Amino acid sequence: MSIIEFADVSHSFGDRTVLRGIRLHLTEHRIGIVGANGSGKSTLARMINGLVAPSSGTVTVNGMDVSRQAREVRRTVGFIFTNPDNQIVMPTVQEDVAFTLRRRGLGAEEIARRTAAALERFGLTAHADHPAHRLSGGQKQLLALAAVLVAEPEIVVADEPTTLLDARNSRRFGTLLREMTQQVIVVTHQLELLDDFDRVIVIDEGEIVADDTADAALSRYRALTA
Repeated sequence: MSIIEFADVSHSFGDRTVLRGIRLHLTEHRIGIVGANGSGKSTLARMINGLVAPSSGTVTVNGMDVSRQAREVRRTVGFIFTNPDNQIVMPTVQEDVAFTLRRRGLGAEEIARRTAAALERFGLTAHADHPAHRLSGGQKQLLALAAVLVAEPEIVVADEPTTLLDARNSRRFGTLLREMTQQVIVVTHQLELLDDFDRVIVIDEGEIVADDTADAALSRYRALTA
């Protein structure tokens, strides 16, 4: 597994401090992050691939400083947004998956092979030539996942990926997360998604208040929100 380090990380948006003195050493296969709205959990997740730079302290991924080496880090870390419309950039499903690989400078034959495999894996082959933004919500989230995984990142960070999905698609997406060989870090309010995760971190008002097994950490979170 990869090694993600937060060393005395704090962050503020203007005069509002959202993270305070975060220290983490993340090596487990599947890690969940939970917290109330505004707790800082999404900010923490976005720091892992450089979408947000810490105001103080450092975040490193396999020894790479995320603030200084964001481009290299993003080859290692794939990020899935809450709303897949935020990361669908090409007109058709096939083009959107292939776009990631074109930016890597791969040849046309390799791009075609890997794109076809990704579409098949996520049940999108029949939609290859369809307009991407006309897919259902569940299909769009599958497309976002396909477009991330086709680049074969070592780490996948998902920021509340099931928020806009119905119950059936949430379960399907949860199953896909569990099947991934990559290190997976999931920010979610859907606690059952994390029941069998290796580690769960609870953030409250910008600080870590629990960091434990799923059972112990989620019990602490439920007590906080009771």
